[in-house]
Amino acid sequence: MQTSRLTLICHARTVAQKLARFPTSEPVENIGLASEALATRFQPPRRLICGPELRTRQTAAWFGADAQVDEALRDCDWGQWHGQSIKDLQSTQEAALRTWLEDPHATPHGGESVAQLCERVAAWLVSLQATPGHVVAVTHPFIIRAALMQMMRGSAFHDIDVEPLSVVELRFTGRWRLRLPGLDAAGAH
Repeated sequence: MQTSRLTLICHARTVAQKLARFPTSEPVENIGLASEALATRFQPPRRLICGPELRTRQTAAWFGADAQVDEALRDCDWGQWHGQSIKDLQSTQEAALRTWLEDPHATPHGGESVAQLCERVAAWLVSLQATPGHVVAVTHPFIIRAALMQMMRGSAFHDIDVEPLSVVELRFTGRWRLRLPGLDAAGAH
């Protein structure tokens, strides 16, 4: 049996993320990562893919010039919430935001539900199972969350490998949240 390997990379930070806004197709911030070092991180043979949005294409370019756009990696469709700040929605659409946070099938924004996004990502993961080799995918936080949720179904305890010196961060803010720290220009987490 040949092995399929998937490396998921979240796109670089955007102004929308910094301001706690639902995204548009904005560019990444101009951060001081050495793209030469990133380009050598995942050497061929590997297949580099990314979502269609500007922020994923820009980030993927740091890992190689051969990135192919895969529509399955597109961000969630936020409907009328594109570009809206979470703080504004908390004051103007508090019930809708709460419903969306509590019900994965809810679409108060008129876009894609979390359940629909998870189904899309599950189908994409199934399509990769028949693809041996290493796929490096630059995508969005919600796509990575959906992929992790798909992987965690069932007997997840034996499906998690923890390598030496791995770092897993959990934060409690009313409920436990898993935080996967990324790289930043200063090297801080």
